[in-house]
This record gives sequence, structure tokens and C-alpha cells, in this order.
Amino acid sequence: MSKVVLAARSRQSKGSGEARKIRRAGRIPAVLYGRSGKAISIDLDAFGFASGVKNISESTIVKVEVDGKSYDAFVKDTQRNIVDGKILHVDFYEVESDVAVRTRVSIQLKGNPAGVRDGGILEFPLQQIEVECLPKDLPERIELDISGLGVNQTIHVRNISLSSAVRVLTPADQAVALVKYAKEGSAASASTEDAAGPAAAAPAAGAAKA
Repeated sequence: MSKVVLAARSRQSKGSGEARKIRRAGRIPAVLYGRSGKAISIDLDAFGFASGVKNISESTIVKVEVDGKSYDAFVKDTQRNIVDGKILHVDFYEVESDVAVRTRVSIQLKGNPAGVRDGGILEFPLQQIEVECLPKDLPERIELDISGLGVNQTIHVRNISLSSAVRVLTPADQAVALVKYAKEGSAASASTEDAAGPAAAAPAAGAAKA
């Protein structure tokens, strides 16, 4: 996926009144936080931002161009109007190419587990893992093939394969995805019924013969 480029412009005026004026003009007030702690007040086109970040994840690095200067950054926070969903404000966090970043990467499951086809239910308790690496090595998302996952089987964090340049910070024994029966003991009940079937049928046959 090519890097998303967002054109922005710096702004000097601040305050709620200025923010409303920016929004009426079809733009979004935003702040770009640098790693040194310096913050730059900016604004950007509302439609261009919404279109550009539509399919990105929390770990996607975007390029923010401000008055001829370019910054690589994460979209750290997006505030929306609770009534109409319109974006009110955005916070960006700058990253540097030679400095390791620590962030969360989302997990996407692929495939239909064998255990689900056998009557089990898929659970997905861990949808993100925390990693640390250089920006160039950061995966946008992790695709996890679960098609071979059977009933009473679990995929743990330690089973996720990533580049050696990516350090996983989430505990290795945490469960990511698992398949289990809908009701506790369903498998045991089914086995008991199968085993008892012929024995249960014998007295009935004897009674009919008598």
C-alpha cells in the first residue's frame, strides 16, 4: 500500500472560534506533535483527509505536508461530532526514520476454521498486539490464516510470524483466536450418547421380544 499523503497548512490562530471558522470552510483543525515535544497547529481539507485515511490502521504511517515541509506521522486521535459523525479535530504524532516506534498493530483473520465447520464457535479475544520497531519495518496489519484451526485449538501470540526486525511486546502466551464448542461439554455429551446408544437399545429389544 502506497503511503497516504495529506496536504496541510500551518495556522497561527487558535481557540474554539477559529476552529469553527476552519470547519465552516470545509477544513479540519489539527495538531502535529513532534517527537521533541514541539506541536504545530495545522488545518487540512476535510474531504481529502476522510478519503485518504479511510482504509488505514492505527499503525499506518502517513505523510503530512505542511508549507513545503514533509512529516511522517501516525494519526493518533480523531475527534468526531457525536450527532453527525463529522470530524472535528485530528492529532498527528511524528515519527523519525531512525528512531524505533512502539505501537499497536491490528490483526485480521483469514479463512473459515475447520473447527467452526465441525460445530465449534470462533472467539477472537486479542485483535491487536503491541510491537516495537523502526518505522520502515512496521506492518500496517497482521493477516492471520485460521483455516486450519480445529475445535479446542488456540492460536497464541507466539504463533504469529513476523519479521525479525519487529519486536513483539504483547505476552507470548496470550490467546489470539480459538475455537470451542457452543456449550461446555457438548463434545463429551455427544461421545457419551454414541457410546450408550447400542447398550440402551438392547433392553428395548428384549422387552419387545418378551
